[in-house]
Amino acid sequence: MPGSKDYYEVLGVDRDADQRTIKRAFLKKARKVHPDVSDDPDAEEKFKELNEAYSVLSDEQKRANYDRFGTAEGMGGQGYVDFSDIFGGMGMDDIFSSFFGGGMGRQGSNRSAHRRGRDMAVTLTITLEEAALGCKKTVTYDRLAPCEDCHGTGAAEGAHEKTCERCHGTGFVTSVQRSIFGQFQSSSPCPDCNGEGTVIDHPCDMCGGQGRTPNHEKIDIQIPAGIASGRQLRVRDYGEAGYRGESSGDLLVTVAIEEHDRFQRSGDDLICDISVSIAQAALGCTIEVAGIMPDETIAFTVPAGTQYGDSVEAPGMGMPAVGGSGRGRAIARVRVEVPRKLSGEARSLLERYADEMGEDYSRGRRTMGDRIRDAIDDILD
Repeated sequence: MPGSKDYYEVLGVDRDADQRTIKRAFLKKARKVHPDVSDDPDAEEKFKELNEAYSVLSDEQKRANYDRFGTAEGMGGQGYVDFSDIFGGMGMDDIFSSFFGGGMGRQGSNRSAHRRGRDMAVTLTITLEEAALGCKKTVTYDRLAPCEDCHGTGAAEGAHEKTCERCHGTGFVTSVQRSIFGQFQSSSPCPDCNGEGTVIDHPCDMCGGQGRTPNHEKIDIQIPAGIASGRQLRVRDYGEAGYRGESSGDLLVTVAIEEHDRFQRSGDDLICDISVSIAQAALGCTIEVAGIMPDETIAFTVPAGTQYGDSVEAPGMGMPAVGGSGRGRAIARVRVEVPRKLSGEARSLLERYADEMGEDYSRGRRTMGDRIRDAIDDILD
């Protein structure tokens, strides 16, 4: 891989390192080079490089492609689909910034509520066919997940959580300042416990005592049949992990449905256009189109005398209702097509019809030369 970065060298791990070793190496280096804690003028660039290496080596498919081809995308970028961009560009660097903030620095009485992990949001785009059938989608994203080493407690083996001696468990300290106007009292988060009110005598090496670490998450999302665009699904406990074992937030999945090339959706109804000839509109006919379900055919009955813009319906051929209580309608808007060119015989028949109906078509009446040319065209056809 000449000229390319060696991600194993960036993280300082062997090429056969397991995922736990890779994660440990990433967190250890990230705590030193992250822009929020490092004074190095190149800290941002170094963390970006570290994050890039971890993003590849912590993902099995990306790592396999990297080991084989020297790039995470593989040969020609085929065979790998990444859904992380559905989070609006939220990446591991943003997650790690949150990790340094950690939900800490909040004051005592409302501390417990703030220790719960935050909800996360994602928009997932599917096709109309997938919405009709229901489907399972796998998404990959970054989050603060419960620490695997301490199981979310933040404490190393044999360690204990105890009341902070400096703030006596309140989570904040009070200071008094004197001025010419008198004494001023102010409160600030306790620097020893970061506003938590408790400290761990031996924090976990992996998470630094938070009970959570940045992680690449992969989860299957079950999309119910008939779901509408804009509908939100809630996946419990797959948002940000809580601080030191507190409950995790939820993952909120908003479904967006792509525009379809034939159908427009209105509630559980599906609307499409069908084209008929003048004769079919006048005499009536049946038009068949492919439905939204696999191998499904919708038969629209067009009654005699149908006008341009009229609608015809096929009950029970639309989108399924969520929960399985039937299907909506398929509605077809009728478009009557006028032929741009007529054979001589067809033109004669239309003229006879116009004569019988007393319709004036004088501007379109043929001359003898037109009739001869039409007859020749009919013979050649």
